[in-house]
Amino acid sequence: MNTLKSVVLLAALSGLLILIGGYIGGQGGATIALGIALVMNFVSFWWSDKIVLSMYKGKEVQYEDAPELFGDIQELAQNAGLPMPKVYITPQEQPNAFATGRSPNHAAVAVTQGIMRLLSREELKGVLAHELAHIKNRDILIGSIAATIATAITYLAYMAQFAAIFGGGGGGRDRGGSPLGLIAMAILAPLAATVIRMTISRTREYGADKGGAEICGNPISLANALRKLGAASHRIPLQVSEQAADSTSHMLIANPLSGKGLASLFSTHPPMEERIKRLEAMAAGMS
Repeated sequence: MNTLKSVVLLAALSGLLILIGGYIGGQGGATIALGIALVMNFVSFWWSDKIVLSMYKGKEVQYEDAPELFGDIQELAQNAGLPMPKVYITPQEQPNAFATGRSPNHAAVAVTQGIMRLLSREELKGVLAHELAHIKNRDILIGSIAATIATAITYLAYMAQFAAIFGGGGGGRDRGGSPLGLIAMAILAPLAATVIRMTISRTREYGADKGGAEICGNPISLANALRKLGAASHRIPLQVSEQAADSTSHMLIANPLSGKGLASLFSTHPPMEERIKRLEAMAAGMS
């Protein structure tokens, strides 16, 4: 169901791009915006591991540096049928973890110093399994596709603003487009694209929770870890730049940015309480 939902949401993003592109600049306008977005997001996708690990000052470790951590990831990767990813430790005190890399053969799992101190070994294994599930589900690729389409929609919105200011109509004057319509589209289109993109991100988190519980064989260990992370992640600052936190928050197992009410529509993560509830229900079903 998570995969189906992601496909439907990606289709909705694509449909929004085609609709807006046709209204503003015809097929050519949509093609140009998509081309720019593809180039930008291809660079980000291809070198995402190096970019993100540099932001977090991650240090690669081998078995002799962190035998328990390295050995647990090795065991879980075998359970998941994945190649052994690179292992990194970052200096942040906020307890968190993330996976990056463009494919299972070019993947890395990173944990903060804070998470290694906060969680028990079994809880940390649940977190590591969650990150390996992201790799196995190719969530980084799915997120990159969503980002590409959303970025293209944003560029089209800029084109709409330009057209409205200088008197252009939607798709050309001969099509009778309204400047007010262009302004409304310039405001609402990126908003809609962001909501859909964040919904995709939240869907993939549920999928990684489920997949991680299956990989480690213990949903309760992951549920307990999420409970601790939810309490600590907003209490302890992430200790990276605000720009880095904003651009990478969707990658972390616990969202370092709080969002309630209307702001939750733009959250990259589902509510922690709901994630824990689903894992506990999964554990009850297994028993």
